[in-house]
Amino acid sequence: MGWLRRQRGAAPIAGRAEQRAEIDRVRTHLEEFVRTRPGVEAYIEPPTTVTPPTVVLIAATGEWTRRRLPDPGVVRDLAVKLAVPVYDVQLVGYPQRMRDWNERMRREGSRPAAEPTEG
Repeated sequence: MGWLRRQRGAAPIAGRAEQRAEIDRVRTHLEEFVRTRPGVEAYIEPPTTVTPPTVVLIAATGEWTRRRLPDPGVVRDLAVKLAVPVYDVQLVGYPQRMRDWNERMRREGSRPAAEPTEG
């Protein structure tokens, strides 16, 4: 009976409508970031034992945003549609401008605005 008690408290598995809505939210956020900042590049981060694959978009200024990828096709579509270069972070690493931007934000005493606030 202990197994049934644990299952009752478990979160329901997302249905297709929820998955589609999540993909649309991610796509909208990424498109807005690309449209409103110059020189954006995409860096794909591989999945870990606790997180799914993610993408980090980094602008020419070093400002960045990270989102989980419910579907890797989202980044491929975005790259083609908005002419954004895509890199594998394991092969090329993060650009220095991202580290510089993070350091500037720390010195100013503010949290990076592009850091994700969602789970």
